[in-house]
Amino acid sequence: MTRLTSKLCVVTGAGRGIGAAIATAFAHEGAHVIVTDKDAASAQSVAARIGAEAMRLDVRAEEDWDALATAHPQIDVLVNNAGVTGFEDGAVPHDPERASLEDWRAVHAVNLDGTFLGCRYAIAAMRAMGAGSIINISSRSGQVGIPMAAAYAASKAAIRNHTKTVALYCAGQGLAIRCNSINPAAVMTPMWEPMLGTGPDRQARADAFVADTPLRRFGRPEEVAALAVLLASDEAAYMTGSELTIDGGILAGSAAAPG
Repeated sequence: MTRLTSKLCVVTGAGRGIGAAIATAFAHEGAHVIVTDKDAASAQSVAARIGAEAMRLDVRAEEDWDALATAHPQIDVLVNNAGVTGFEDGAVPHDPERASLEDWRAVHAVNLDGTFLGCRYAIAAMRAMGAGSIINISSRSGQVGIPMAAAYAASKAAIRNHTKTVALYCAGQGLAIRCNSINPAAVMTPMWEPMLGTGPDRQARADAFVADTPLRRFGRPEEVAALAVLLASDEAAYMTGSELTIDGGILAGSAAAPG
């Protein structure tokens, strides 16, 4: 388990869910991991468990990125994972007709502004070496329309595009700084809790969310982390501006019935 030995890797939103799984996988592959999260206690908990370093980082705050740049002016890998759906505090309208501008901007501030600031930091932190890997976590929701989660879908679509822009910019600068995105569909993380609830219909809700998924289940954070390890490693040295979709087959089309 040495695919990332000697690499310094920063993971945002790593206090739980996919971010925690990526940080764990990176540590298992020999990386020195900086676990960041706006919840400092969660970041510290994950870091202590995997033998990593923790740092508070609110991806919306430029001053937090400046503090990270001061502490770690040179890195090998950045995973822009921190993200929100807009439903964290309960059900609010996020459709194109009723969503408030405040709620729209709140989602974009984390998902898109955070990714922009992260990419900007990473390019500067990798320029001296002339190489590195930036991994942006987008979503299957950024590849199709999501009527009841307009801000989330739009922000994730923008992340996909910005990934390609960063990849082309770095290549044009003569830098071997790669930028790729991972597009997960429904992955069982705490982000889903507000939508699944705790009532007796929880399992029915969960089943309904993956009813159209050919593999008929939620993805696991560890499955997304495995793709992040690949993109962070030197094995993916010729991959940049690419997208890896992990969605249980949704975008492949309708699943055929057995027999």
